[in-house]
Amino acid sequence: MSNDSDRLLKTLLLVFGLVFILGVYPLMLFWPSGWRWNPAQPEYQQMILGVYATLGVFLVRARHNPSQHRSLILFTAWSSLVHGGIMLVQAIRDTAERGHLIGDVPVLIVVGIVLLLLAPNPQVTQTE
Repeated sequence: MSNDSDRLLKTLLLVFGLVFILGVYPLMLFWPSGWRWNPAQPEYQQMILGVYATLGVFLVRARHNPSQHRSLILFTAWSSLVHGGIMLVQAIRDTAERGHLIGDVPVLIVVGIVLLLLAPNPQVTQTE
């Protein structure tokens, strides 16, 4: 991985981690049509905030040595794509949830694609 790619990955791990820790709740409050499913379900919101805040903490920590945390980066990428894909289908099927098509759905898909593209390559060990 080039120095520029490594620097970009480290920066994005910090940004994505902080958004997961600090940004999801305010987005649910101030942009509910794009970040909160209706009707509002406080138990679901607490659960998803807890999961994303925890993931965010680990992403922030992973920025110090991304190659040691490749599996976490790939998990974040693939789970974001799956989560975004499921929500995409649900938002298309339910007209009341179309705001997600310009809210959390594209954000999750972008996070997934970017992390897949920047994920460190596995260390190849050579045997003699």
